[in-house]
Amino acid sequence: MKNNFFVLVTLLSVGALFSQEKGSFNGGFESNAQWYLNDTGLKDEFNNPTVHPEQPVRSNNYLFVNYNYKNWSAGLQVESYEQNALLNLNPGYKGTNVATYFVRYKAEKIDVTAGYFYEQFGSGLLLRSWEDRALGINNALRGGRVIYKPFDNLILKGLIGQQRTGFNVANSVIYGFDAEMDLKKAFGFETSDLSLGLSYVGRDEKTDLVNPQFDDLTNGFAGRVNFVHNSFYASSEVNYKTKDAVVQVFDQVNNGLIKSGSALLINSGYSKKGFGINATVRRLENMSFFSERGAKGNEFNDKIMNFIPSLTKQQHYNLANIYVYQAQPSVLIADAEIVKAGEIGGQIDVFYDIKKGTKLGGKYGVKVAVNASNWNALAGTFDLFNPQDYRTEFFSLGKKYYTDFNLEVTKKWNNKWQSAFSYMNQYYNKKLVEGTSGVVHTNVFAAEATYRFTPTQSVRVVGEHLWADYDKKNWAGATVEYNMNAKLSFYVSDLYNYGNDIEYQRSHYYSVGGAYRVNATRIALNYGRQRGGLVCVGGVCRVVQESSGISLSLNTSF
Repeated sequence: MKNNFFVLVTLLSVGALFSQEKGSFNGGFESNAQWYLNDTGLKDEFNNPTVHPEQPVRSNNYLFVNYNYKNWSAGLQVESYEQNALLNLNPGYKGTNVATYFVRYKAEKIDVTAGYFYEQFGSGLLLRSWEDRALGINNALRGGRVIYKPFDNLILKGLIGQQRTGFNVANSVIYGFDAEMDLKKAFGFETSDLSLGLSYVGRDEKTDLVNPQFDDLTNGFAGRVNFVHNSFYASSEVNYKTKDAVVQVFDQVNNGLIKSGSALLINSGYSKKGFGINATVRRLENMSFFSERGAKGNEFNDKIMNFIPSLTKQQHYNLANIYVYQAQPSVLIADAEIVKAGEIGGQIDVFYDIKKGTKLGGKYGVKVAVNASNWNALAGTFDLFNPQDYRTEFFSLGKKYYTDFNLEVTKKWNNKWQSAFSYMNQYYNKKLVEGTSGVVHTNVFAAEATYRFTPTQSVRVVGEHLWADYDKKNWAGATVEYNMNAKLSFYVSDLYNYGNDIEYQRSHYYSVGGAYRVNATRIALNYGRQRGGLVCVGGVCRVVQESSGISLSLNTSF
């Protein structure tokens, strides 16, 4: 692998030096480093202080280089995790090595890639490979992909590959085919769009079980339709996964429960100037899909093949992100109180602008946003003992997982002042969602104000409070951000869990830092405490533990 790295770097360098007039050479570098510190003031549930890991200085580093020449492009990404990866990331990320590489040819009708590539079919409920460094996800496929456009209104995709895990690939082969047709011209639409799509995904994984009651090859099929007419839009997708072993505990594959899976996604909305509404409904049943069956249940999102984000409001206030709902696509028959085979529910968003010049709108108008979501387990009959089994009711609601209601009001007062107010009410079934205990009811209120001294100099102040009747109870939080100019900014924040019933866990999670940006380079330095819990990006989350330390990040492109 290392020899391949030096050969490819040499080829790219030579190409860059001798083809400047015909090609282009670009890339980037990102480094996220942390020095973990002991913290006697941050206690766990047993009154033990936070202790730094065995290797307290750690970093995640990414160098990617791409070269483009006419219809051809090639690239690689080198990753380094030294002395080790940051806490709570996939243990496969260790050391320094070539992570991904590719060669691609793209013309008007044909697009061929060999090496590592990213792909998504439809909404991603059957297949999505992507990279998110904040979550520690890179599930690129290593193999080949062909995209063919025989007509302007038809796109065909075919692929085969193995999924990345750490610096290796999973012990399975993934096959995929996708077709999407634009029917606008066929129906003579002028103000409307209509498209249809079909997908197939197969995962072929050998098993060590004697007399397995499932096939090595698990097949997934999907169909989708998208329609747009003027300001109205609607889409729907149906997915089906053939029978396979249901894995309830990480790395435990057996013949105990064999089931198929399914998913239904419906989205519709309407928008015009000053008003918009969007509604989404989704039903999932046994839709966990991993490149290795036994990977189900791992906490690093490793070997995950599909994309199932939580369909709730993506919060931007700290305290609103403590009780975050995670999508529940899996089967778990633990006991009479914790049984689930998926989820059913939806969310609705409404946006409205109060017009300028009205009594409520004032000179600059007011923006109002309302969001609500509700998610339940699937209703059905569950057999708890051997043989375990379940039968679900398609549209019936089981026990409640989660509900929330959100209201945001944003007001610009003049050219210098702007403010925003936010309220959220939550129901969070901690026992059913996390498999722990209890139900949490919360109310969260946040207010912020921004004052602009100049177009590039401003200060932002945020105050937050969370009331909760269970778990860690009440929190208060505050943040101050100061942008000195377009290049330099500072911040200080604190989250205080003053309502915790355990006195020694009434902790302050403070943080202070700053960032400097020049051209395409940004460097940031921070010191403080990390609250344990979930870190989420786009509805996908990973678990992080409490820690204290100094962090340094660098991001540049060339």
